[in-house]
Amino acid sequence: MSSQPVAKATDNDPIAIVGMAVEAPGDIDTPEGYWELLSHRREALSPLPADRGWAIRDLLAGSCRDGFKRIHNSGGFLTGAGTFDPAFFAISPREATAMDPQQRVALRVAWRALENSGINPDDLQGHDVGCYIGASPTGYGPDMAEFSSHTGHLLSGTAMGVVSGRIAYTLGLAGPALTVDASCTSALAALHIAVQSLRAGDCDMALAGGVCVMGSPGYFVEFSKQQALSDDGHCRPYSAQASGTVWAEGAGIFVLQRGSGAVRDGHRILAEIRAIAVNQDGHSAGLSAPSAEAQKHLFERVMCRAGVRPEDIAMIEGHGTATRLGDRTELRSLSQTYGAAPPGRGALLGSVKSNLGHAQAAAGALGLAKVLVSAEHGAIPPTLHVEEASHEVDWENQGLRLAQTLTPWPAVDGRRLAAVSAFGVSGTNAHAIVAMPEAV
Repeated sequence: MSSQPVAKATDNDPIAIVGMAVEAPGDIDTPEGYWELLSHRREALSPLPADRGWAIRDLLAGSCRDGFKRIHNSGGFLTGAGTFDPAFFAISPREATAMDPQQRVALRVAWRALENSGINPDDLQGHDVGCYIGASPTGYGPDMAEFSSHTGHLLSGTAMGVVSGRIAYTLGLAGPALTVDASCTSALAALHIAVQSLRAGDCDMALAGGVCVMGSPGYFVEFSKQQALSDDGHCRPYSAQASGTVWAEGAGIFVLQRGSGAVRDGHRILAEIRAIAVNQDGHSAGLSAPSAEAQKHLFERVMCRAGVRPEDIAMIEGHGTATRLGDRTELRSLSQTYGAAPPGRGALLGSVKSNLGHAQAAAGALGLAKVLVSAEHGAIPPTLHVEEASHEVDWENQGLRLAQTLTPWPAVDGRRLAAVSAFGVSGTNAHAIVAMPEAV
């Protein structure tokens, strides 16, 4: 790494993932713990947290009114969201309390991602390292217009732009720092911008990913009114019984580097990003309604850029919200593209939301992390709660298959290929194809 101007990546210089870290529901804070949860078919849901000042009794009772859908006392919550060691990061206790927990979680997950890559975070000061973090406002903290004991720290503590800026400031990073809000596509959109920046020479290394910690239960109330919450408090992606989503939290951050730089620095390459792209639904059936046509175009574009055929992809980590409209739209676009693989030779489709719930801005990052740990262990974990597959797809006569058991994932020509998707209420779609070397 260098603080001098960096050279622009050549087209044949891949973008490599050289480190990763996650925090997920179920007390997960290591890749190994994440794999254990996935491979053992665990569901990491818990009751709504009682330590955040939420009026849980009123919340649950209010959703029983006419025009609302019942809110179940269930979600995927980070048990460590309220814990933080401010002294470790040279932050005062008062400032730490004023910080949105998303800043705290993102900071420590970024630190762990660098350690996972074999990099001492203290060695990065002044270097051209970018920081691109997907995040969305979730309602933390008092109104800045009201005088409080935290006044003076709330501007930096609750501003979304500071999620990435806090990491860059703490580590002394000199590359670009951007927080990306594309709702539930935020993490993969941030990854896309990081890849473009590395290719443009804006930085020679990048931290990229997403974080979500709910400061209020507002998303539960909104989806209760929209009739889009699960009937029974479980998330059932791609199931005929899918009835709605379950909200969750989490974080995933990756260390990216141009392939030539990773080899030069002796870094272990977890995966190469073969292609990644973002597009927009445009004028669909509604502002928050997805577009199968836009998703189809995106899948085709990314496959073309990656130079792969549908049958080359062994694993698809879909968005899989388990909402009736979302799953129906996604399955149609997948069946028109990846479903073109010969029957029995196509990708295994799943969604980690069946284990964790929907982690919103961090969803794409947790999906990518699932792909990486699956490749490391040479197996594709099952998607839970699919007693009967969705009727939107003719599963027998096309290449797409549902991942319902722990399935061996052998390398083909020394590599494992997978795809990851994320779609947002903003209309933004993101899709990536990654290749994992056999030696991972």
